[in-house]
Amino acid sequence: MWTRDDALVTVGAAVVDLIGYTTIPELRNGSVTVAGLLLSVLSALPLLFRRRHPLPVMAAVLALGALLNLVVPAEQHFGAVLTVALYSTARTSRPVPTAAATAAAVALSVFPRKFSQLAFLNVFGACFAAGLVVGAALVVNSWQQKTEANRRLLAERAVAEERRRIARELHDIIAHHITTMQLMAGGARANLGDPGVARGALITLEESGRLALREMRQLLDVLRADDDAAARAPQGVPEAPQPGVADLDRLVKESRQAGQPSALTVVGDPGPLPPVVGLTVYRIVQEALTNARKHAGPTVPTEIHLVCLPERLTLSVTDRGAYDGAEPAEALRGGSGYGLTGMRERVALHGGTLEAGPLPGGGFRVAASLPLEPRPNENEVS
Repeated sequence: MWTRDDALVTVGAAVVDLIGYTTIPELRNGSVTVAGLLLSVLSALPLLFRRRHPLPVMAAVLALGALLNLVVPAEQHFGAVLTVALYSTARTSRPVPTAAATAAAVALSVFPRKFSQLAFLNVFGACFAAGLVVGAALVVNSWQQKTEANRRLLAERAVAEERRRIARELHDIIAHHITTMQLMAGGARANLGDPGVARGALITLEESGRLALREMRQLLDVLRADDDAAARAPQGVPEAPQPGVADLDRLVKESRQAGQPSALTVVGDPGPLPPVVGLTVYRIVQEALTNARKHAGPTVPTEIHLVCLPERLTLSVTDRGAYDGAEPAEALRGGSGYGLTGMRERVALHGGTLEAGPLPGGGFRVAASLPLEPRPNENEVS
Protein backbone atom coordinates (compact mmCIF):
# COMPACT_ATOMS: atom_id res chain seq x y z
CA MET A 1 0.00 0.00 0.00
CA TRP A 2 1.07 3.56 -0.59
CA THR A 3 0.93 6.40 1.89
CA ARG A 4 -0.09 10.01 1.74
CA ASP A 5 3.55 11.09 1.42
CA ASP A 6 3.98 8.76 -1.57
CA ALA A 7 0.93 10.33 -3.19
CA LEU A 8 2.26 13.86 -2.61
CA VAL A 9 5.66 12.94 -4.09
CA THR A 10 3.96 11.32 -7.09
CA VAL A 11 1.73 14.32 -7.77
CA GLY A 12 4.61 16.75 -7.33
CA ALA A 13 6.89 14.86 -9.71
CA ALA A 14 4.09 14.57 -12.30
CA VAL A 15 3.33 18.31 -12.11
CA VAL A 16 7.02 19.23 -12.55
CA ASP A 17 7.37 16.96 -15.59
CA LEU A 18 4.13 18.26 -17.10
CA ILE A 19 5.36 21.84 -16.75
CA GLY A 20 8.62 20.90 -18.41
CA TYR A 21 6.87 18.99 -21.18
CA THR A 22 4.44 21.77 -22.00
CA THR A 23 7.10 24.49 -21.82
CA ILE A 24 10.24 23.14 -23.50
CA PRO A 25 8.56 21.91 -26.72
CA GLU A 26 7.01 25.35 -27.23
CA LEU A 27 10.43 26.99 -26.94
CA ARG A 28 11.71 24.62 -29.64
CA ASN A 29 8.64 24.93 -31.83
CA GLY A 30 7.55 21.42 -30.80
CA SER A 31 3.98 20.26 -30.38
CA VAL A 32 2.19 19.19 -27.21
CA THR A 33 0.17 16.03 -27.78
CA VAL A 34 -2.48 14.29 -25.75
CA ALA A 35 -0.42 11.09 -25.84
CA GLY A 36 2.55 12.95 -24.41
CA LEU A 37 0.47 14.40 -21.60
CA LEU A 38 -0.99 10.99 -20.72
CA LEU A 39 2.41 9.28 -20.77
CA SER A 40 3.89 12.01 -18.56
CA VAL A 41 1.18 11.37 -15.98
CA LEU A 42 1.31 7.57 -16.30
CA SER A 43 5.09 7.52 -15.85
CA ALA A 44 4.63 9.07 -12.40
CA LEU A 45 2.04 6.58 -11.13
CA PRO A 46 4.57 3.81 -10.33
CA LEU A 47 6.15 6.15 -7.77
CA LEU A 48 3.26 5.31 -5.44
CA PHE A 49 4.97 1.96 -4.76
CA ARG A 50 8.61 3.12 -4.75
CA ARG A 51 9.17 2.33 -1.05
CA ARG A 52 8.20 -1.35 -1.23
CA HIS A 53 9.30 -2.13 -4.79
CA PRO A 54 11.99 0.35 -5.87
CA LEU A 55 13.53 -1.76 -8.64
CA PRO A 56 10.22 -2.66 -10.37
CA VAL A 57 9.18 0.98 -10.08
CA MET A 58 12.46 2.05 -11.69
CA ALA A 59 11.92 -0.43 -14.51
CA ALA A 60 8.36 0.83 -15.08
CA VAL A 61 9.50 4.47 -15.12
CA LEU A 62 12.24 3.61 -17.64
CA ALA A 63 9.79 1.75 -19.88
CA LEU A 64 7.22 4.56 -19.85
CA GLY A 65 9.99 7.10 -20.40
CA ALA A 66 11.27 5.18 -23.43
CA LEU A 67 7.72 5.08 -24.79
CA LEU A 68 7.44 8.84 -24.24
CA ASN A 69 10.66 9.33 -26.22
CA LEU A 70 9.08 7.50 -29.15
CA VAL A 71 5.81 9.44 -29.01
CA VAL A 72 7.10 12.97 -28.37
CA PRO A 73 9.30 14.43 -31.12
CA ALA A 74 11.05 16.90 -28.79
CA GLU A 75 14.18 15.96 -26.83
CA GLN A 76 13.61 14.71 -23.27
CA HIS A 77 15.64 15.62 -20.19
CA PHE A 78 16.35 14.20 -16.71
CA GLY A 79 12.87 14.74 -15.31
CA ALA A 80 11.50 14.76 -11.78
CA VAL A 81 9.87 11.31 -12.07
CA LEU A 82 13.13 9.74 -13.17
CA THR A 83 14.97 11.57 -10.38
CA VAL A 84 12.63 10.24 -7.67
CA ALA A 85 12.74 6.69 -9.04
CA LEU A 86 16.54 6.68 -9.25
CA TYR A 87 16.85 8.17 -5.76
CA SER A 88 14.59 5.47 -4.28
CA THR A 89 16.57 2.77 -6.05
CA ALA A 90 19.91 4.10 -4.80
CA ARG A 91 18.55 4.37 -1.23
CA THR A 92 17.41 0.75 -0.99
CA SER A 93 19.34 -1.32 -3.56
CA ARG A 94 22.80 -2.84 -3.71
CA PRO A 95 25.62 -1.24 -5.73
CA VAL A 96 25.16 -3.39 -8.88
CA PRO A 97 21.42 -2.72 -9.35
CA THR A 98 22.02 0.94 -8.49
CA ALA A 99 24.76 1.21 -11.15
CA ALA A 100 22.56 -0.49 -13.74
CA ALA A 101 19.63 1.83 -12.93
CA THR A 102 21.93 4.87 -13.15
CA ALA A 103 23.24 3.83 -16.56
CA ALA A 104 19.71 3.19 -17.83
CA ALA A 105 18.55 6.61 -16.56
CA VAL A 106 21.43 8.33 -18.35
CA ALA A 107 20.71 6.40 -21.54
CA LEU A 108 17.02 7.31 -21.39
CA SER A 109 17.91 11.00 -21.06
CA VAL A 110 20.54 11.25 -23.82
CA PHE A 111 19.05 8.96 -26.45
CA PRO A 112 15.84 10.59 -27.72
CA ARG A 113 13.99 9.62 -30.83
CA LYS A 114 16.18 11.77 -33.09
CA PHE A 115 19.74 10.56 -32.53
CA SER A 116 21.14 13.45 -34.55
CA GLN A 117 20.27 15.78 -31.72
CA LEU A 118 22.66 13.98 -29.33
CA ALA A 119 25.36 16.36 -28.05
CA PHE A 120 28.15 16.34 -25.50
CA LEU A 121 26.35 18.77 -23.21
CA ASN A 122 23.35 16.46 -23.07
CA VAL A 123 25.54 13.52 -22.07
CA PHE A 124 27.40 15.56 -19.49
CA GLY A 125 24.20 17.00 -18.06
CA ALA A 126 22.56 13.59 -17.75
CA CYS A 127 25.62 12.04 -16.13
CA PHE A 128 25.93 14.96 -13.74
CA ALA A 129 22.26 14.80 -12.77
CA ALA A 130 22.38 11.02 -12.23
CA GLY A 131 25.56 11.30 -10.17
CA LEU A 132 24.03 14.07 -8.07
CA VAL A 133 20.91 12.00 -7.36
CA VAL A 134 22.84 8.83 -6.49
CA GLY A 135 25.35 10.80 -4.41
CA ALA A 136 22.55 12.42 -2.42
CA ALA A 137 21.00 9.00 -1.77
CA LEU A 138 24.33 7.58 -0.58
CA VAL A 139 24.92 10.56 1.71
CA VAL A 140 21.47 10.14 3.26
CA ASN A 141 22.12 6.40 3.70
CA SER A 142 25.43 7.10 5.43
CA TRP A 143 23.83 9.68 7.70
CA GLN A 144 21.02 7.32 8.64
CA GLN A 145 23.46 4.50 9.35
CA LYS A 146 25.49 6.74 11.66
CA THR A 147 22.32 7.95 13.35
CA GLU A 148 21.12 4.40 13.85
CA ALA A 149 24.53 3.34 15.19
CA ASN A 150 24.49 6.23 17.67
CA ARG A 151 20.95 5.34 18.69
CA ARG A 152 21.93 1.71 19.29
CA LEU A 153 24.99 2.84 21.25
CA LEU A 154 22.88 5.09 23.46
CA ALA A 155 20.36 2.28 23.94
CA GLU A 156 23.13 -0.16 24.89
CA ARG A 157 24.55 2.35 27.34
CA ALA A 158 21.12 2.87 28.85
CA VAL A 159 20.65 -0.90 29.18
CA ALA A 160 24.10 -1.27 30.75
CA GLU A 161 23.38 1.53 33.21
CA GLU A 162 20.04 -0.03 34.09
CA ARG A 163 21.73 -3.39 34.66
CA ARG A 164 24.26 -1.74 36.95
CA ARG A 165 21.44 -0.05 38.87
CA ILE A 166 19.61 -3.36 39.19
CA ALA A 167 22.81 -5.06 40.34
CA ARG A 168 23.29 -2.38 43.00
CA GLU A 169 19.72 -2.77 44.22
CA LEU A 170 19.90 -6.56 44.33
CA HIS A 171 23.26 -6.50 46.08
CA ASP A 172 22.06 -4.06 48.73
CA ILE A 173 18.80 -5.91 49.34
CA ILE A 174 20.22 -9.42 49.40
CA ALA A 175 23.44 -8.63 51.28
CA HIS A 176 21.69 -6.78 54.07
CA HIS A 177 18.65 -8.95 54.61
CA ILE A 178 20.37 -12.29 54.09
CA THR A 179 23.11 -11.29 56.55
CA THR A 180 20.48 -10.26 59.10
CA MET A 181 18.51 -13.47 58.56
CA GLN A 182 21.67 -15.55 58.99
CA LEU A 183 22.54 -13.83 62.26
CA MET A 184 18.98 -14.15 63.56
CA ALA A 185 18.84 -17.84 62.64
CA GLY A 186 22.15 -18.41 64.44
CA GLY A 187 20.92 -16.47 67.46
CA ALA A 188 17.69 -18.46 67.60
CA ARG A 189 19.60 -21.73 67.37
CA ALA A 190 22.02 -20.67 70.12
CA ASN A 191 19.18 -19.67 72.43
CA LEU A 192 16.83 -22.61 71.99
CA GLY A 193 16.90 -23.03 75.76
CA ASP A 194 15.48 -19.52 76.22
CA PRO A 195 12.15 -19.44 74.35
CA GLY A 196 11.76 -15.66 74.76
CA VAL A 197 15.09 -14.79 73.14
CA ALA A 198 14.63 -17.42 70.43
CA ARG A 199 11.13 -16.13 69.70
CA GLY A 200 12.40 -12.54 69.32
CA ALA A 201 15.15 -13.67 66.97
CA LEU A 202 12.66 -15.62 64.86
CA ILE A 203 10.30 -12.63 64.69
CA THR A 204 13.16 -10.44 63.46
CA LEU A 205 14.12 -13.17 60.99
CA GLU A 206 10.55 -13.25 59.66
CA GLU A 207 10.36 -9.45 59.35
CA SER A 208 13.70 -9.26 57.53
CA GLY A 209 12.59 -11.96 55.08
CA ARG A 210 9.30 -10.19 54.47
CA LEU A 211 11.07 -6.89 53.82
CA ALA A 212 13.51 -8.56 51.45
CA LEU A 213 10.66 -10.10 49.49
CA ARG A 214 8.80 -6.80 49.35
CA GLU A 215 11.80 -4.83 48.09
CA MET A 216 12.70 -7.46 45.53
CA ARG A 217 9.08 -7.58 44.38
CA GLN A 218 9.17 -3.79 43.93
CA LEU A 219 12.33 -4.08 41.87
CA LEU A 220 10.86 -6.82 39.71
CA ASP A 221 7.69 -4.79 39.18
CA VAL A 222 9.81 -1.98 37.77
CA LEU A 223 11.46 -4.40 35.35
CA ARG A 224 8.21 -5.79 34.01
CA ALA A 225 7.47 -4.66 30.49
CA ASP A 226 4.14 -6.36 29.87
CA ASP A 227 0.94 -4.43 29.26
CA ASP A 228 -0.64 -5.53 32.54
CA ALA A 229 2.13 -3.91 34.59
CA ALA A 230 1.97 -0.76 32.47
CA ALA A 231 -1.79 -0.53 33.00
CA ARG A 232 -1.50 -1.20 36.73
CA ALA A 233 0.99 1.57 37.46
CA PRO A 234 2.97 4.26 35.63
CA GLN A 235 6.07 2.93 33.96
CA GLY A 236 9.14 2.99 36.21
CA VAL A 237 7.15 3.61 39.41
CA PRO A 238 6.92 0.73 41.90
CA GLU A 239 3.64 -0.15 43.55
CA ALA A 240 4.97 0.64 47.03
CA PRO A 241 7.20 3.58 48.05
CA GLN A 242 10.95 3.04 48.09
CA PRO A 243 12.68 3.21 51.49
CA GLY A 244 14.19 6.52 52.54
CA VAL A 245 15.51 8.52 55.48
CA ALA A 246 12.39 7.78 57.51
CA ASP A 247 13.31 4.07 57.42
CA LEU A 248 16.75 4.50 58.99
CA ASP A 249 15.30 3.85 62.45
CA ARG A 250 14.13 0.46 61.22
CA LEU A 251 17.64 -0.36 59.97
CA VAL A 252 19.12 0.58 63.33
CA LYS A 253 16.50 -1.52 65.11
CA GLU A 254 17.32 -4.53 62.94
CA SER A 255 21.03 -4.09 63.64
CA ARG A 256 20.42 -3.98 67.37
CA GLN A 257 18.23 -7.07 67.23
CA ALA A 258 21.01 -8.81 65.30
CA GLY A 259 23.39 -8.05 68.18
CA GLN A 260 25.15 -5.08 66.60
CA PRO A 261 24.98 -1.99 68.83
CA SER A 262 24.01 0.86 66.50
CA ALA A 263 23.20 4.50 67.19
CA LEU A 264 21.58 7.02 64.85
CA THR A 265 22.08 10.76 65.29
CA VAL A 266 20.20 13.20 63.06
CA VAL A 267 21.16 16.87 63.11
CA GLY A 268 18.75 19.23 61.43
CA ASP A 269 15.47 18.57 59.69
CA PRO A 270 15.78 16.37 56.59
CA GLY A 271 12.39 17.55 55.41
CA PRO A 272 10.80 16.16 52.26
CA LEU A 273 13.82 14.85 50.36
CA PRO A 274 13.58 13.70 46.73
CA PRO A 275 12.83 9.95 46.67
CA VAL A 276 16.08 9.11 44.86
CA VAL A 277 18.13 11.01 47.44
CA GLY A 278 16.33 9.32 50.31
CA LEU A 279 16.86 5.92 48.70
CA THR A 280 20.58 6.68 48.25
CA VAL A 281 20.96 7.56 51.95
CA TYR A 282 19.08 4.43 52.97
CA ARG A 283 21.17 2.15 50.74
CA ILE A 284 24.47 3.65 51.94
CA VAL A 285 23.55 3.10 55.59
CA GLN A 286 22.24 -0.37 54.79
CA GLU A 287 25.42 -1.39 52.96
CA ALA A 288 27.71 0.16 55.59
CA LEU A 289 25.95 -1.73 58.40
CA THR A 290 26.11 -4.94 56.39
CA ASN A 291 29.86 -4.50 55.78
CA ALA A 292 30.42 -3.79 59.46
CA ARG A 293 28.63 -7.00 60.48
CA LYS A 294 30.43 -9.08 57.88
CA HIS A 295 33.95 -7.72 58.27
CA ALA A 296 34.16 -6.15 61.73
CA GLY A 297 31.94 -8.59 63.56
CA PRO A 298 28.27 -8.70 64.57
CA THR A 299 28.87 -7.11 67.98
CA VAL A 300 31.01 -4.10 66.99
CA PRO A 301 29.31 -0.75 67.80
CA THR A 302 28.39 1.37 64.79
CA GLU A 303 27.56 5.07 64.79
CA ILE A 304 25.46 6.78 62.11
CA HIS A 305 25.50 10.56 61.83
CA LEU A 306 23.16 12.38 59.45
CA VAL A 307 23.54 16.16 59.16
CA CYS A 308 20.87 17.99 57.16
CA LEU A 309 21.81 21.46 55.90
CA PRO A 310 19.71 23.66 53.58
CA GLU A 311 21.79 22.85 50.49
CA ARG A 312 23.70 19.72 51.49
CA LEU A 313 23.25 16.46 53.33
CA THR A 314 26.20 14.70 54.95
CA LEU A 315 26.20 11.14 56.20
CA SER A 316 28.80 9.08 58.03
CA VAL A 317 28.76 5.49 59.26
CA THR A 318 31.63 4.55 61.58
CA ASP A 319 32.59 1.33 63.32
CA ARG A 320 35.57 0.40 65.50
CA GLY A 321 36.06 -3.18 64.44
CA ALA A 322 39.34 -5.10 64.23
CA TYR A 323 38.41 -6.76 60.90
CA ASP A 324 39.72 -10.15 61.97
CA GLY A 325 43.20 -8.79 62.54
CA ALA A 326 43.52 -7.38 59.02
CA GLU A 327 43.40 -3.84 57.82
CA PRO A 328 39.83 -2.78 56.99
CA ALA A 329 40.66 -1.97 53.37
CA GLU A 330 42.27 -5.38 52.86
CA ALA A 331 39.31 -7.13 54.50
CA LEU A 332 36.87 -5.31 52.27
CA ARG A 333 38.93 -6.14 49.19
CA GLY A 334 38.43 -9.76 50.03
CA GLY A 335 34.72 -9.42 49.21
CA SER A 336 33.00 -8.86 45.90
CA GLY A 337 33.64 -5.11 45.89
CA TYR A 338 30.10 -4.35 44.75
CA GLY A 339 29.17 -2.59 47.99
CA LEU A 340 31.61 0.31 47.95
CA THR A 341 31.40 0.57 44.16
CA GLY A 342 27.63 0.79 44.38
CA MET A 343 27.88 3.49 47.04
CA ARG A 344 30.21 5.58 44.89
CA GLU A 345 27.99 5.20 41.84
CA ARG A 346 24.87 6.18 43.76
CA VAL A 347 26.53 9.28 45.20
CA ALA A 348 28.10 10.23 41.86
CA LEU A 349 24.66 10.20 40.21
CA HIS A 350 23.67 13.09 42.48
CA GLY A 351 26.92 15.02 42.03
CA GLY A 352 28.11 14.20 45.56
CA THR A 353 31.27 12.74 47.04
CA LEU A 354 31.97 9.60 49.03
CA GLU A 355 34.99 8.70 51.14
CA ALA A 356 35.51 5.23 52.57
CA GLY A 357 38.58 4.03 54.40
CA PRO A 358 40.17 2.83 57.64
CA LEU A 359 40.47 5.05 60.70
CA PRO A 360 43.82 5.76 62.38
CA GLY A 361 42.75 4.19 65.67
CA GLY A 362 41.12 1.18 64.06
CA GLY A 363 37.80 0.69 62.42
CA PHE A 364 36.25 1.90 59.21
CA ARG A 365 34.33 4.99 58.17
CA VAL A 366 32.04 5.71 55.22
CA ALA A 367 31.27 9.40 54.66
CA ALA A 368 29.01 10.77 51.92
CA SER A 369 28.05 14.30 50.97
CA LEU A 370 25.01 14.90 48.76
CA PRO A 371 24.02 18.31 47.36
CA LEU A 372 20.38 19.32 47.70
CA GLU A 373 18.23 21.67 45.74
CA PRO A 374 17.63 24.90 47.69
CA ARG A 375 14.27 24.80 49.39
CA PRO A 376 11.91 27.73 48.78
CA ASN A 377 11.41 30.15 51.64
CA GLU A 378 7.94 29.77 53.12
CA ASN A 379 7.66 33.58 53.54
CA GLU A 380 8.57 34.10 49.92
CA VAL A 381 6.07 31.47 48.81
CA SER A 382 3.28 33.02 50.84
